[in-house]
Amino acid sequence: MIRVHIWAEDQPLPFAKEQMRKIYPTGIEGAIADFLNKQPDMMITTAVMSDAKQGLSKRTLKQTDVLIFWSHKHWRELSDEAVDCVWQRVLEGMGLIVLHSAHASKIFARLMGTRTQSLRWREADERQRYWILAPGHPITYGLTGEYFEVPMDETYVEYFEIPQPQEQIFITSTQGGEIFRSGNCWTRGAGRIFYFQAGHETYPVYYQREVQLVITNAVRWAFIEKKVAEWPDWAREAEPIDATK
Repeated sequence: MIRVHIWAEDQPLPFAKEQMRKIYPTGIEGAIADFLNKQPDMMITTAVMSDAKQGLSKRTLKQTDVLIFWSHKHWRELSDEAVDCVWQRVLEGMGLIVLHSAHASKIFARLMGTRTQSLRWREADERQRYWILAPGHPITYGLTGEYFEVPMDETYVEYFEIPQPQEQIFITSTQGGEIFRSGNCWTRGAGRIFYFQAGHETYPVYYQREVQLVITNAVRWAFIEKKVAEWPDWAREAEPIDATK
C-alpha cells in the first residue's frame, strides 16, 4: 500500500471562504482524498494547518510514502520544525506533490534552492490549456490528445522562479496568450517531487477527471518502494583502497 498524506492549509481568505466551503465542503484535502480513496493500492490520511503539530508531525511523516501539499496565503506560518521534518523525509525518499499556490511555500523554496519561486498571476475566470510535453511519462498515463483544458482557474504566468526541471511534463497556455511551466519534476536526495499548477480554492478543479488522473498518477510516480538504508561502513571510512608501502 502507498501511504498518502494529504495536507491543506485550509485557511481561506475572508472573501473566498464562503465560495470555497460551497465548492469543497470537506476541504480541498477531503476532495482529493475522495478520489484517491478509490485506489486499491493507496491508504489515505488528511490533515490541515490547525491540527496538532500543524498536521506534519515527525510520526505522521515517518508513516508517509507520498505527501500531497496544498497551500495558498498562510504558508509562512508553517513552523520551521515542520519544514525541517518534510525536507528530511523527502531526502530519505518520501515523495512530494506540490499543488497550486504551494509553489510559494517554505518547504518548496528550501527544496528548490530559490528565494521566492515568484510568478505573475491573475484571478479572472480564465481557461487553462495544459499541453502534454511528455506523453510517455507515468504522470500523463491515460490522458488522451495533445492537451486537456481546465475551464476556469487562477492564471499563472511566466516568469516562474524555479530551477530548470529535470522533467517537464506540462506547459500551460492561457486565454491571455501567456505560457506557464505547469507540471515539473525534480529529485532531491532519494525523493521525487512534482509541482502541478491546477487548483485554486474557488474553482471546482479537483473534481475534473484529468486533474484527478494526473494527481493519482503522480502519487504512484513519486512512490519509491525501496527507501534509503543506513550508510554502509565503507561510505563512512577514509581508508585507502589500495595498500601503500
